Amino acid sequence: MTEPSPTSIRDALQGTAPTGAIQVQGWVRTRRDSKDFSFIEVNDGSSLRNLQIIAKSSLPNYAAVQRLTTGASISVTGALVASQGKGQKWELVADNIDIVGTADDSYPLQKKGHTPEFLREIAHLRPRSNLFSSIFRVRSRLAFAVHQFFQERGFVFIHTPIITSSDCEGAGELFRVTTLDPAAAELRTTDGEIDYTKDFFARPTYLTVSGQLEAEALALALSKVYTFGPTFRAENSNTSRHASEFWMIEPEMAFCDLNGNMDLAEEFVKYLIADARKDCPDEMELFAKFVDKELLARLDFVVERPFQRITYSVAIDLLRKSGEKFEFPIDYGLNLQSEHERWLTEKHFKCPVTVFNFPKEIKPFYMRLNEDGKTVAAMDLLVPGIGEIVGGSQREERLKMLEENMRRHKMDPADYKWYLDLRRYGTAPHSGFGLGFERMLMFITGVPNIRDVIPFARTPGSAEF
Repeated sequence: MTEPSPTSIRDALQGTAPTGAIQVQGWVRTRRDSKDFSFIEVNDGSSLRNLQIIAKSSLPNYAAVQRLTTGASISVTGALVASQGKGQKWELVADNIDIVGTADDSYPLQKKGHTPEFLREIAHLRPRSNLFSSIFRVRSRLAFAVHQFFQERGFVFIHTPIITSSDCEGAGELFRVTTLDPAAAELRTTDGEIDYTKDFFARPTYLTVSGQLEAEALALALSKVYTFGPTFRAENSNTSRHASEFWMIEPEMAFCDLNGNMDLAEEFVKYLIADARKDCPDEMELFAKFVDKELLARLDFVVERPFQRITYSVAIDLLRKSGEKFEFPIDYGLNLQSEHERWLTEKHFKCPVTVFNFPKEIKPFYMRLNEDGKTVAAMDLLVPGIGEIVGGSQREERLKMLEENMRRHKMDPADYKWYLDLRRYGTAPHSGFGLGFERMLMFITGVPNIRDVIPFARTPGSAEF
């Protein structure tokens, strides 16, 4: 008799009728013994919930089953029957239990509370915990929802390069990509500089900070495009909100101004929240119970209410008049800091806020100069608990203005000939934004540290695993 094909624990728990023979595979969470039975809780990661296995003493390897410890992997066949216990609909009465892999007493994920700091040290095992398995299932679901959102609206998914010679943001926070040995004297020019003509790509290249510039080229042919991929910042910032490697979603739309851009960003944020609430109910309940008791009410509030929109100058005025003592100064021409953004969303408006029209001096070269000659058509979408979650702008589509912006930012237009060509050949107003996927996950799960929504975080001084 052949064994049945494996069934996920999620599917087994969602069964509608008893089943004579199924097979499940997973890892032991707990085991307790009575006189004639052992009760084993097993989880395969497909669901937050465990499936209870009833192991009778008549099993040929019952003595080995009684030695099973937390973390061991097993394969079980048997009958799915209505559970006699509370809180579960089904349980599995085992006909056969194969012990696939044992776990010794040093297994660090015992049935007790563990701190996030400890779990980061065992990032290879923490997905087996309830919290982290839930986080990574929600991450998976939201990645799917990102594609669903844009595909439903006629966007084309594009892949922009990870290795680039363009610094999109101009901040210099770049990881260099090279095959050169920096100690080799023969790779230096006569004035001691590195001779990049001898490097793999024959020019300085970096890990991308954004796919935006390439996305603009595609948008000015395909009208509406989006990227979703890893980006890198060599920013020595050890905060709970920054990582050196993170994922970004970047739509770009031709024939779209700043207002259309803000509309899409706000709609997108609401869509992702609603999707997680609908498709991950067990996980969201766990976050609300153990991570942030206000989470569900806050998320529902964001979905149901319109976003507040204010100009940067209004935001500065509100902050100045707030009477709050901030760590960072509030002056026109300075970037808003996280504490300022959170005051606007959490204390003043008590809802998400989209700030737009920033001073040109604090924004990158590609943003469209407004008619006042002082501000650019930029926008930041701020949410409670996090601060900025989306940053975007209408792009400068006028060739001469873009060249002037580049020179003002001490950039050589000759280095960006291809980008300027987009303004020479059929230019059009276009807009786009970037949403940090991990920051969105932090907002939706209530998890306060970006290191805990990435399976293997890359932060300054840390690249384990």
